[in-house]
Amino acid sequence: MLKTIMQFSEKHKIIRGMISYALLWPCGSLIEQTFVEKKNFSNYDWSKCIKFSLFGGFFMGPTIYIWIRLAGIMWPRTDIKSSISKALTEQLSYDPFMIASFLYGMSRMEGKDHKRAAEEIRNKFFDTYKIGVIYWPIVQTFNFTFIPPKNQVVFTSTFSMFWTSFLAYIKSVNIHHPVDLEVHLIDDIVHFLELV
Repeated sequence: MLKTIMQFSEKHKIIRGMISYALLWPCGSLIEQTFVEKKNFSNYDWSKCIKFSLFGGFFMGPTIYIWIRLAGIMWPRTDIKSSISKALTEQLSYDPFMIASFLYGMSRMEGKDHKRAAEEIRNKFFDTYKIGVIYWPIVQTFNFTFIPPKNQVVFTSTFSMFWTSFLAYIKSVNIHHPVDLEVHLIDDIVHFLELV
């Protein structure tokens, strides 16, 4: 059975990423619930874990797979300069979309309407992005330099589990301080999500 699963994931590489995200993202939620919310096995919010699993498996897995494939086409070499270019391009293009999609998508899965989901993006986007600017370029430069292309999505999903713990924390706290200069960019992102 394991051999069949391995053969299937070799043939359909996107599935490998989807499975790893579907398994690791709820683990990130459990880490946040354990250390921040001080919950344990008897009172974990399992519905939150399922939402993280669905978002990780059906959104993060496919989109990061496509991004990594695209980055490999744009910069086929694995030298440090190309890897840094991939990581910085990801930080400027993919990560803002991913963060906004996470905040919006998870808010909608929680039953919030469009207005409240958009407000959550306005309130939490830049605080989240500021941490991502430090974390992801380091992880992805290493990934693009040293990890074989067929394993890059799974490598990213492993580090994404820790990032997900942070996202779960950001999702659970109340932040209310949109900055006027930042609101226009966030409104553009929210408008784009409405179109998608």
